[in-house]
Amino acid sequence: MSDAATERPNRIPWPPLLYGGAILIAMALQRLLPLPYPAPDGALAGWLGPLGWALLAVGAGFDLSAMATMARARANILPHRAATALVESGPFAISRNPIYFGNTLMMVGAGLGFGNLWLIVTGLVAAFLVLKLAIAREERHLEALFGPAWLAYRGLVRRWIGRH
Repeated sequence: MSDAATERPNRIPWPPLLYGGAILIAMALQRLLPLPYPAPDGALAGWLGPLGWALLAVGAGFDLSAMATMARARANILPHRAATALVESGPFAISRNPIYFGNTLMMVGAGLGFGNLWLIVTGLVAAFLVLKLAIAREERHLEALFGPAWLAYRGLVRRWIGRH
């Protein structure tokens, strides 16, 4: 790997910008072109809202747990700065990207909970863009910094969720 790969994964902190932008776009689209949502008195709406709030809570749990785990490991959390540690414990034992996974889950949950289906659409688009603009670069960066340790970890834990 090149020395540039070890310096930092990105020059721009893509993930927070992409998820924040996705939220703003979803709010605007909901005002301009709302997507149909089940009627509040319907059976489907009766469980979509609670499911959304549960997903939002689980996503927030992933985010907070990952941040706390990174803080304990003294690992850099900023996506445009060089990694300072390879974190494999806590939520990182089931997702190589628990913060991005949590952010996506929170957007899906908020979409169901608030009845703004654009949050789901833009959240999934943001996840795809984060994959292309951040995760791919972060993975090259981690491989350049941590070599065999990163490759072993990557072989055990999936990018979004689950173990191999």
